[in-house]
Order: sequence, then structure tokens, then C-alpha cells
Amino acid sequence: MKELFRKQVRRLIESLSINFKLRSIQSVITLSFTAVTILAMGFVGFTLYNKFSETAEKNASTSTQQIVNQVNINLEYYLKSMIEISNLIAYNLSSNYLNQGDRIKNLLEVTVSARNDIVTLGIFSDTGELVASTPASVVKESINIKELSWFKNAVTHPDKLIFSPPHVQNAFKGRKRWVVSLSRETNANISGKQFNAVILVDMSFKVIDELCRSVSLGKRGYIYVVDDHGNIVYHPQQQLIYAGLKDENIEEVLERSEGSYIENFNGEKRLITLKNVKYADWRIVGVSYIDDIMTSTKEISSFAVFVLIFGTAFAVAASTLISAKISHPIKKLEKLMRRVEKGEFDINVEVKGEDEVKQLSRTFNIMILRIKELMNQIIKEQEEKRKSELKALQAQINPHFLYNTLDSIVWMAENGKNQGVITMVTALAKLFRTSISKGEEVITVRDEIEHARNYLIIQQIRFKDKFEFEIEVQPEVLECKSLKLILQPLIENSIYHGFEHMVDKGKIRITASRVDGKLLYEVVDNGLGMPDEVLKKVLKNETVSESGSGVGLKNIHERIKLFYGEEYGLEIESELEEGTTVKIWLPAEEGGKNGGGMIEKDL
Repeated sequence: MKELFRKQVRRLIESLSINFKLRSIQSVITLSFTAVTILAMGFVGFTLYNKFSETAEKNASTSTQQIVNQVNINLEYYLKSMIEISNLIAYNLSSNYLNQGDRIKNLLEVTVSARNDIVTLGIFSDTGELVASTPASVVKESINIKELSWFKNAVTHPDKLIFSPPHVQNAFKGRKRWVVSLSRETNANISGKQFNAVILVDMSFKVIDELCRSVSLGKRGYIYVVDDHGNIVYHPQQQLIYAGLKDENIEEVLERSEGSYIENFNGEKRLITLKNVKYADWRIVGVSYIDDIMTSTKEISSFAVFVLIFGTAFAVAASTLISAKISHPIKKLEKLMRRVEKGEFDINVEVKGEDEVKQLSRTFNIMILRIKELMNQIIKEQEEKRKSELKALQAQINPHFLYNTLDSIVWMAENGKNQGVITMVTALAKLFRTSISKGEEVITVRDEIEHARNYLIIQQIRFKDKFEFEIEVQPEVLECKSLKLILQPLIENSIYHGFEHMVDKGKIRITASRVDGKLLYEVVDNGLGMPDEVLKKVLKNETVSESGSGVGLKNIHERIKLFYGEEYGLEIESELEEGTTVKIWLPAEEGGKNGGGMIEKDL
């Protein structure tokens, strides 16, 4: 109704504009406001552009360079301290100091005793055998040290210090910390045995994060670090980078030399400042937005405010004098329009006054009459359809899911994560489009799979990649008929009940295929699973607690049987700590022409 009202108001304004072209009121007001606005804004724009634009960019470039240089100094100092630690260990390993094996542990403990930023300090033989480590650790049996990148790079480049990209150090049992690894090969002489050894220094990523995050470049500017292979070492929005929701122009960064340049990236003009890190193959990248630079300069802001205030005051004063005599009846009519906007349609404007006011009053009365007629017509035609669609939505859309999704969209919008907002809003729109489905109970497998995919995309963003998913559909079943919205509740159970208490990343796999002349959906997760007693209750259609893993399964099972018959429905397989598999059997009825295959890889 509000949208319809807005359309009618726009038509009214357009009609009035046409009439005012031939009337004195329109001519006087339009010419006066146009002349004042052009003079004021032209003066402001011309003056600001010529006086401050070039100076602001130059000062911003200098300031950004100084900040990037300071970050580089701090980062180089930190890396140098780690290098000195590795040098100390390498020196002692190659000397006769460690002629007894028990002195290795003492060396490592003394080295890290005053450094809480070192996660692991280890020594490995060139065969991958752990010689010593602090804290004392045991290498996982499933891990081949020789296959780890930091080990291979150290062996391959014996004369080079190797700094790895940030990663989770999972080589040791019971230890999973986000680190940056320094590795190097050196000669070792332990207990009279000489061999090549690899020194590992795991630095806490938190220190690098604090060094880079503590600076700011304007309102939206930031610093990130990239290595010579294009790997992101640090980024203030690292999780979004990994999730593919944000990207950087890394190729150009690697091609450029140190210094500053301006680029257009994703529709925005940015000042890029580059600085190489001395001890590692890293490059610090400072990103400043030109819009922030131009608006954040104190000189520009002060002068702009002065000019805008002066220009606005002049425009207001001039327009007030010109329109004082003719504006009163129009303001009265405006108040009535505001009442209509709030929903009061029982209003009739008295037609009187000057010619312009009479025309405006007649047009307003006609508009109100048309709105009433349209409202009655729309209400009468859409009431039944809206009721049925609302029932379908209420049955399938969890209000908390919608609230949380909208909260996530608002959060991303407030933080400038436009790509994430677009992705989430698009998926939500498609989700609702399939949920409504023009009141149809049966849709195609293609649409059902698309609905599931959009739901998974939303949940994946909301839960910050706590799980991944994979969708695989046989081409010949894409146009088969399917009962609407039967996959979403199963996916919801997997996310909320299967992955809720998991430490590791969850995975959901959805397939659709033709088996023995029937349509088979499978929803497989690696979640916590269900105990046997709960599984038996679900299979017997007995009532299961709302907190259990069987929520929604009984309803889907009964819905399918009522629609297609007793030979169709759900089959459930579950094992604790292994996961759950839910099979949905439906008749393979063709609903249209076969389309191409659909395979969704992990997102």
C-alpha cells in the first residue's frame, strides 16, 4: 500500500510540474532556487577544488608513507629478534656446547623463558625426526614433517631464512595455535654426532596482528601484508579474505616497486603505499581511500563548512523573501499530505485560493479518491492469496533465522562489507522466492536444490565458515517434481544440532539422484550424530524433544507419506561422533525438460 501511495504522489508531483511551467509561482521559485543553488555550489566546488585538492592528496600520501614506514620498522624489529633467536640456536647446535643431548632442552627453555610470543621452538633432523622442542611436544602420528611447507622450504633453501604465511600449527598433539613459522637449516653437533638439522620458531600471529592493527589510515584505510607469492600474511579482514567475500589487487601490488600510486579498485579510488620488509619476502601495503583523504583534511573541512553555511544562509534568505507570500497555502496542503502518508484517507481539501493552489487541491483530491479505489480493489483480489502464502511462509521460515539474518546484514552494512551484504541479500531474496513459489506445493528438483543452496550460503556467512557444503545433482533429475521445502529443515538440524558443539569444521553433502526408478535426496553431515535410543524414536515416528536431533523429521516424513503414499518418506542413519545421513525417497516424476548438470563445490 505504501509503494502504491508513493507512485501516486510521484504522479501528482509530475502533473504539478507540468502545470507550474506555465504559472508564475513555479517560474519564480524555480528560477530563484536554481540561480542561488548554482551560484553557491559552484563557488564552493570551484574554490575547494582549486585551493585544497592537490595539497590534500600530497599531504595524505606523505602521512601514509610515514605510517607505513613506522609499521615496517616495528615489524622488521620483531622479525630481527626472531632471527637472532634462531641464530643463537644455530650457533650452539654447530658448536661443541651441545656435546650432551640433555643440554638441548635447557638451551631451548632458556631461549624462550623471557618470550611469551613464541608458541613453539623446535629442532628437527633432516629426516623429519623431532630432536627437541619447547614446550615439550609429540608429533602427531598422521603428520609427515618432511611434507610440511616450512620444513621443505628450509631444506630446499639451506642458506635462507624462511617465513611462512599464517597457518594453524597442527604438527604437534594437543596444540592448535595460529602462527607464523620461521624455519632454517643448519649443521648440528649433538653428543658427537653431526647432521643437518632444521630449526623451527613458531611466532604467535597475535603479535603481527597487533603491530599492524594499531594504526589507521583515515576512516576506512588499513594496512595489510603480502608475501612474494601473493599469500596474505596479515589483513584486518582476514576471515573475509579466506571466505572469498573480500579481495585485494595483489597482482598489481607485486608488480609495483616501493612508493605510492593511485588505483581504481571495485569502483573506488584508492591511494596505495608499498614498503618491502627487510628480513622476509614480505611487502607492507597501506590502503587509503581518496574520498576519506579529501573529506578528512582539517583545512578542507573547515573551509567547506564555512562556505556551505554562507551559501545555505544566502539561499534560504533569498528564497524566504521570494516565497513568503505564496508559500502559506502550500504549507497547509503539505500538512494534509503528511496525514495521508500516515494512513488518513478520509480527507477532502477545500478548493480555493490562487490558480496554482486550486489546481494542486483538485489534483490532491483526485489522487486520494484513486488511492481508495485501488486499495479496495487490491485488498479484495489479494486477500485469499496472501493468506495462503503467509501460511506457507510461517510453516517454513523460522523467525529467529530471519531476525538473525537481517541482523547480520545490518552488521555487514555498518562495517562497509558491501560484497557480503549483496551475497546475503541475494540469497535471502531467492530463498523467499522459492518459499512462496506462487502458492505451489510441488516444485522442480532444480528449484528445491537452489533453495537449499541459498539457505546454506546464508548460514555459512552467519556462522563464519563453521561448516562447508557440497551439492551434487544428476542432470536427469533436475526437472523432476519435488515436494517443496523438504531439504531446509534437514539442513537446519545438521547445523544447529550436529555442529553446535563441534570443535572442528562441519561438512554437509547434499545429493539428488535416480535410484530404482525413484528420486532420492541424501543429506549427509559429519556432526555429533544421534544416540540409538533417539534414532529408534525418530524411525518409529515417536515424539522427540525439541532439543533433540529429530526436530522436524517426523513432520517431513508424514507430509511425504500423505502426499505420495506409504512407500515414500525418510530413512535415517546416524552414529555418534560420526554424523547423520537422512535419505528422502520420492517418486521420480518428470516436471519439465532435462537441463544441464549441477554440481556445487565447497563454499
